Amino acid sequence: MNITRKAVAGAVLAGGMLFTAGVAPASAQVQQDGLVNVNVGDVTILEDVNIGVAAQVAAQLCGFKVGPVAVLGTAVDRSGDTVTVCNSDQGPVTIRQN
Repeated sequence: MNITRKAVAGAVLAGGMLFTAGVAPASAQVQQDGLVNVNVGDVTILEDVNIGVAAQVAAQLCGFKVGPVAVLGTAVDRSGDTVTVCNSDQGPVTIRQN
């Protein structure tokens, strides 16, 4: 009898911890997904792409090194703000949250 009670108590406790662990991340969920959009003027040239790819393309268009542009892309993914990387003849090159 005592073994059965311990097993049931352990199962209830473990189930409660799993339920609590599953609920916590859902309430703290944010928009960060590592994906952004790259626009030139009002045209989206890359949509829902990895920050690294977006940084490479934006850096190539602007003539910058990739590293600083990747930092900007990460900031955009975290904050949701739009960042203008540079201004080209076709319009501003921007990174936006997807």
